Amino acid sequence: MRAPLAWLGPGRLVRDAAVVASGAEIVYAGSAWGAPPTDEELEVDGFLMPAYADRHVHIGLSDPVRVVRGGVTAVRDLAWPEEDIFPLAEASELPSFRGPLIRAAGPMLTAPGGYPQGQSWAPTGIARVVRGADEAAKAVGQLADRGATAIKVSLNAEAGPTVSDAELGAICAAAGEQDVPVTVHAQGQGQVERALGAGVAEFAHCPWTHKLSDSVIGQMASATRVVSTLDMLSYGRDTPELRRALDNLRRFVAAGGRVSYGTDLGNGAIPPGIDLREVVLLREAGLEIEAILTALARSPLEPGAPADLVGLRRDPFEEIDALADLLLVVREGRVVVPD
Repeated sequence: MRAPLAWLGPGRLVRDAAVVASGAEIVYAGSAWGAPPTDEELEVDGFLMPAYADRHVHIGLSDPVRVVRGGVTAVRDLAWPEEDIFPLAEASELPSFRGPLIRAAGPMLTAPGGYPQGQSWAPTGIARVVRGADEAAKAVGQLADRGATAIKVSLNAEAGPTVSDAELGAICAAAGEQDVPVTVHAQGQGQVERALGAGVAEFAHCPWTHKLSDSVIGQMASATRVVSTLDMLSYGRDTPELRRALDNLRRFVAAGGRVSYGTDLGNGAIPPGIDLREVVLLREAGLEIEAILTALARSPLEPGAPADLVGLRRDPFEEIDALADLLLVVREGRVVVPD
């Protein structure tokens, strides 16, 4: 594939660029003059960049085909019944699968009576109740054995009981032994601080219920990643929850914190594929355009990386809404859009 302009990854904006794939893997990405010869060459009259990854979805509440046609070729499901989501994740690795590559956490670990139990959107099996530190650590091991790529924990104190500090600590310790990150839904006074004290790796949502102190923001920035999910606080409207989240995220970004693009797809009016409202909110939170592209990208375009790309009609460095103006979607070397 050749394009007059391509962003291959941080610091790599290339004019007259070429990306060469062999099957599902990239073998060359750089200037067109250095590209190896190929039997087929596809000209993209626009802007080429890595395809998008959404790192917080509930894919069972959306349409996988529409997701990938919207430029998102990889997703991470952060809470769904294990008997459904792990087989679907395995199926997503097959060439016949028409949706994105799926990685999954399985059910959310929670306390008896805790979130998301009893929620109208939540199917049976989306939560796994733990009672005591030993049971919490055992649950981590079992989910890791099933293929979980993250362990999600509910710390939603506004919706019900939460796991104890001892249980949360056991989850983080067991996940560390399995080399699997812990991500938390932190909602309510003091829950972010509890998560930091236990050593979680990630916040599955930008915290929105309270204005966090600068010292807490600094701890977050030095030790954790934040998955944005800003649009699910507003769906295009201006809300107090969104204002608090943006304030927290601006200070997190200013402190050097790492942000990943995630939408909580399946939660309300979040569109499948790229959510331009989420992108615009990331910019409002202080991310420069290259940081937004980095937050969006499945992986840089380089030898050995998945051959997942999008072609845009316009340059997003000039017009941010170009990120939703798709000309081409390629998943693992196969052209998805146009048909």
